[in-house]
Amino acid sequence: MSPEIYEKKLDIRSSQVDPMQRLRLGSLFTLLQEASIDHTEALGAGRDKTLDRGLLWVVVQQYAKISRLPLYGEKCTLRSWPGEMLHLFFPRYYTLTGEGGEELAAASALWALMDRQERRIVFPEDCGVSVPGTDSCRAIPLPVPPRLPGPQAEKREFTVPYSALDINGHVNNTRYLDLWEDCMPASLRGMEPREISVEYSAEAREGDCLSLALEERAGVWLFAGSREGRRLFRMSVGF
Repeated sequence: MSPEIYEKKLDIRSSQVDPMQRLRLGSLFTLLQEASIDHTEALGAGRDKTLDRGLLWVVVQQYAKISRLPLYGEKCTLRSWPGEMLHLFFPRYYTLTGEGGEELAAASALWALMDRQERRIVFPEDCGVSVPGTDSCRAIPLPVPPRLPGPQAEKREFTVPYSALDINGHVNNTRYLDLWEDCMPASLRGMEPREISVEYSAEAREGDCLSLALEERAGVWLFAGSREGRRLFRMSVGF
């Protein structure tokens, strides 16, 4: 395997699955996140050039197409590689395959660097951070922003607990997938999502009260959260 491509063998654990013994969406996105960080460090952009200098890696957008979610105890292989830089953003691609080589899922993401003190996205070249990339083995299109729920969407509220915060001091992107599971209709339990798109627009911190909106439109579920009128995230989940 080329050093430009990260590869990790996985055994799906009981802590990662739902009551149907399938890999949870939050667990899937956690695996993608960890692969991104591990590989970025291996490519020379580790914490000595980022975290230790007050720079945080943040996910801006994510997209995944799922053929089948792996089951508890199943052996899988996760591969990831960076794409060519896009101005402010670091593109990244992923594939998850089964033991026999079956492609279970493919995904893409846009990452960025944020100043820890000012809480704003920064230009990588100003910080001396670069990640060599390639678009020669692109597995899936890059993410595009999903649609927003309409004014008739179901409304809920959610107060951010301390346990939802990550190393960056805000709600980790994977927790929004957990929040989707908590809010989705009971009729969807047991159904397997096929396509997921998420955009993260702003941070949510401990104690924030999020206004949530949930709507089904033409077979796709739209889910979004805001705080005092400012959008924090939006998501679409297709089955």
